[in-house]
Amino acid sequence: MAAPRAAAASAKQVTRRNFADAVRELGSHLEACDYVAVSAQKTGAPTGWRRALPVDTAETAYLKAKLAAESFQPLQIAVCPFRVDSSPSTLVAYPDGLSYLSRVQESLARQKIFTPSLRQLLPSPCKTVADSVFVSRIKSRIAHWRKGCTGSSKTTDDSLVSSLSKLILGGESYGSRPSMSIDVCSDRQVQLVLEVVNLISDDLVPLVVPDKAGAARAVRLVFTSSKEDKNLLLMDIKKLEDEQNLKFRGFREVIDLLSSSQKPIISYNCLNDLTMMHSKFVAPLPPNMHEFMFSLRMVFSNVIDISHMWREIGPLRKANNIQAALSYLQRQYFVPMEIKIPQQDGTNRVTKNEQNVLRITKLFAKLSSLLNISPNCQLRSGEQSCTVEEYCNIFYPSFIVEESDDADFANKSDMTKPVSTDNVILLWGFRDKSAKELRTHLTGLHQAFSQDFEIRLLDKTCSALIFRSSDNARELLKEISLESSSLNSFFSEGLKAAGFEVYRKVCRLGLWDSDLAEALEEVSSEIAASTIPEHNTSPIYWDSSLKLDLKEYLE
Repeated sequence: MAAPRAAAASAKQVTRRNFADAVRELGSHLEACDYVAVSAQKTGAPTGWRRALPVDTAETAYLKAKLAAESFQPLQIAVCPFRVDSSPSTLVAYPDGLSYLSRVQESLARQKIFTPSLRQLLPSPCKTVADSVFVSRIKSRIAHWRKGCTGSSKTTDDSLVSSLSKLILGGESYGSRPSMSIDVCSDRQVQLVLEVVNLISDDLVPLVVPDKAGAARAVRLVFTSSKEDKNLLLMDIKKLEDEQNLKFRGFREVIDLLSSSQKPIISYNCLNDLTMMHSKFVAPLPPNMHEFMFSLRMVFSNVIDISHMWREIGPLRKANNIQAALSYLQRQYFVPMEIKIPQQDGTNRVTKNEQNVLRITKLFAKLSSLLNISPNCQLRSGEQSCTVEEYCNIFYPSFIVEESDDADFANKSDMTKPVSTDNVILLWGFRDKSAKELRTHLTGLHQAFSQDFEIRLLDKTCSALIFRSSDNARELLKEISLESSSLNSFFSEGLKAAGFEVYRKVCRLGLWDSDLAEALEEVSSEIAASTIPEHNTSPIYWDSSLKLDLKEYLE
């Protein structure tokens, strides 16, 4: 098996200068490959309770990812088309570290480019007196100029006569072709010029010239000597427009290529990466997870979170990052595979983000071999293989864990378990206490706290209590809402609690600038009944091993 270092030996460094060539290469690589790995690096990440936490549902995790996408900018997006050949087992990858131009930046960039362009002739409303005067003036001028162009094309005037003719007629040149400019002060006058040109002759090509603000300031008319010459000019103009559009669109051109290729997108921490890409390059993010998934599938029909795939292998369910999963597979499974990464630009410099996309590529290739996955559902050694679509469009809330190659997680018990939101209570108002001290203190305040439950700090002001029984959590919330006398000690301590629906509403309202306790207080005081859980329950994936000691935040 090729060493991991060899696989990361070369990644094409893409800048503004070589972006157009890189996009063309990407298109050819997409045609030759079956999948595309994507990894994004942003300028920052949320902190405190604004991060995705084990207490989050898919919906609240999406709202936090939406916050991050709208709060931070992408630094670099690494894209790696690849394929996995089965005979012999070979991974062929083409990693690129691409720069980007967002929707907003594209709009600003267009205002700074002043290239003349074609414009469509629109139906004209009734002409005013001013319109008639303008048309009469430019019609005569254009006709005289064109007559001079056709006359000079049939005679052999010397250079002096030609120059005098251009001076008298107001002529210019567009490349090797004669041209002239008609000043305009509105889009209405642009349409009037187009109408006149359309009536005079079809050997004139009108180009609208913008000013610095992007508004039309003139129409340049280019004379063509024949139908063939006109077609050549239109082809040149189209090529120039395509080149300018590529400069405008930046990474959006890459998004369009990936979308049109219909190749499955492979990523890690998909919710965060794809909300950022959607926000910056596709459209503003929808208000909820359901609408986001619908919108995303209009662009990328199949997206695979690599962490969902590795959950299919028992011990890997406890892996919490890509490097740990890779290290475990290398130690525990024999997956012979040749890794080919064609040298792309003569440099061995690889950024952290490009290393991540290569890891995703290698991990997917190994998992595909172990899980018998193929792009076309072919038979392998007499066994039915499954298609990659079976793993598509399933996103788990991702908890950011430091990258490590520690593969000893296989010896640890699996602490992750599905829990209903009915089992969750949010608690705030506690003073400086460690997790152990708080748990002990709660036990003496009410019999419900003598039941089996766990504590997780969400920020320095609020904890989540996860009860084994939803009945115990529901009964406790009911007594709190009724201010039962059995909770006098609880209330006298200044403690307050609410059900998960209050937390869900805090996230929906976007009260991100407050401490969690303050936000919960604001929402729960508005609707006291919301402390009682509704039937709108959702699963969360609670990990007992991620409990934190409160002292880490209270010191």
